[in-house]
Amino acid sequence: MDLASGAERLIITMTHTDRDGNSKVVPSCTLPLTTKGAVNVLITELAKFRFTDGKMLLVKVLPGATLDEIKAKTDASYEVALELDDIQGAIQQ
Repeated sequence: MDLASGAERLIITMTHTDRDGNSKVVPSCTLPLTTKGAVNVLITELAKFRFTDGKMLLVKVLPGATLDEIKAKTDASYEVALELDDIQGAIQQ
């Protein structure tokens, strides 16, 4: 049964990198897809991304992570569009 194709909202949680430190947040999937463009939110131990209008947006830096670390460990292209609470936290650092 394909749950992704019928979902109104799809949130993916996963580790940001594999055991060897390679990014799992990549430009395209190499595995067979059951549906394309269905993911709304991606959450890893480093960050929260939203998908809007075909773009991946970094909206939250999770505690203990930095923008530089996320950039270094993310192969996929993304834009930074931090939510208000994250912007205030970044200013205080």
